[in-house]
Amino acid sequence: MNAHLMTIIPVIVYLILSFGVAFWARRRSSAGDSSQGFIEEYFIGGRSMGGFVLAMTIIASYTSASSFVGGPGVAYRFGLSWVFLAMIQVPTTFLTLGVLGKRFAIMARKTQSVTLTDFLRARFQSEAVVILCSVALLIFFMAAMLAQFIGGARLFQAVTGYPYLVGLILFGLTVVLYTAVGGFRAVVLTDAIQGLVMAIAAVVVLFAVIKAGGGLEQCITTLKSIDPGLITPTGPKDVVPKPFILSFWILVGLGILGLPQTTQKCMAYRDSRAMHDAMIMGTLLIGFMILCAHLSGTLGRAVIPDLPAGDLAMPTLIVKLLSPFWAGVFIAGPLAAIMSTVDSMLLLASAAIIKDLYIQYKFDGDASKMTPISLKRMSLASTAVIGLLVFLAAIQPPDLLVWINLFAFGGLEAVYLWPIIMGLYWKRANASGAVCSIVFGTAAFFALTILKPDMGGVHAIVPTVAISFFAFVAGTYLTPPPADRIIQLFWGKIGDEPQPVSAGWRDGERTGPRARE
Repeated sequence: MNAHLMTIIPVIVYLILSFGVAFWARRRSSAGDSSQGFIEEYFIGGRSMGGFVLAMTIIASYTSASSFVGGPGVAYRFGLSWVFLAMIQVPTTFLTLGVLGKRFAIMARKTQSVTLTDFLRARFQSEAVVILCSVALLIFFMAAMLAQFIGGARLFQAVTGYPYLVGLILFGLTVVLYTAVGGFRAVVLTDAIQGLVMAIAAVVVLFAVIKAGGGLEQCITTLKSIDPGLITPTGPKDVVPKPFILSFWILVGLGILGLPQTTQKCMAYRDSRAMHDAMIMGTLLIGFMILCAHLSGTLGRAVIPDLPAGDLAMPTLIVKLLSPFWAGVFIAGPLAAIMSTVDSMLLLASAAIIKDLYIQYKFDGDASKMTPISLKRMSLASTAVIGLLVFLAAIQPPDLLVWINLFAFGGLEAVYLWPIIMGLYWKRANASGAVCSIVFGTAAFFALTILKPDMGGVHAIVPTVAISFFAFVAGTYLTPPPADRIIQLFWGKIGDEPQPVSAGWRDGERTGPRARE
């Protein structure tokens, strides 16, 4: 049988499996007949995720083309310095759930929030905050999804030998359709499967690379002979300076609290036990996957030292070191990373259009004025249109996916980081502070990214986070405090200490007469 055909068969089977999960999720949906029921089911899965699924969907939503194609590609060029830098991402799940998890879930249930923008609307009571956040989400998600579409298509091209456009069409259609059909439940179930596939693929590829390079010690020796800088903490010619390492602690450390695709998951877990289980499992699994994937890229240079572009490292290693059939099986790992990020972003972008903008301003936030059938049709249409726009932009792809992805990450963090954290934990925080933070933070990020002033090796996100923080504090103190009804809603009675749980909830679990709903 033709080698290309042997490679593509497992990929096709994997894509069909994703469709199957979507249709199964749709049939198992517990949305009921109401419009509000459909919205809660479609966008947050009825708040029913257990620990394992929660851990896997946060990991899968966070890891992406940057983690399995772009990141190992940069590691191929910069050596062990980029592996060291990538490991800063290990606390992603622990930090997200530990800082935001319980309080965010409680407040989301208390305010009946289905999206992140719902929460910000309830907290700040400001149309300016809602519109700015929704527009920013759509813009930066489009950029992030562009990187994922390009990564998926390039991966398909490199492994199967079929044209880039064929891979783009196949990948784009699959992820858009299963997201549109199955909604949140399909996304988290496919994310769980994709997370397992990623973990297995990362290990297999790493062992194949080490074996082909003559063992770990020989691989390191070969890297040293190519360029001694490849085995240093700062890379060849100090390409990863210490200030840039600090930047990464902000960009993929603290900053992940401002990424909607991960923070949204904090609304949807079942109870506090699920959250605690997810914190442990997610931290261990994401560290394991990132280490294996980036080490594969670094050590792969000892096996294939002359690739023209770093982004080709992971797909080339898979094709060269594995048989065609197993290459097809394990290319599903990086493909899964890409799909699982795109599906979460598509769902949130669709929610921004339907829930945060259309229903809010057309029907004054009353979803019951739309029938479930019309909501389903609109969800399908909005997801398809967003997917089509990204597809068209990906036809002529730029290089170095990791930088596109980091730009989108930085933009989202400039907008969402402080409104989320301050909104949850600071009583005095108000709408003026949130608007100032969003406007000044986004302006600073764009200016620093475009003008590229000398910042001593610091990434633009570091001064951006500082500027947006001080803008939030200044805007808050220069204007009146939030209304008493907002304080009562989020913290109980005026003058009381903040309450850790809301009425009807105990330790993150529903109690009382609605407990069995």
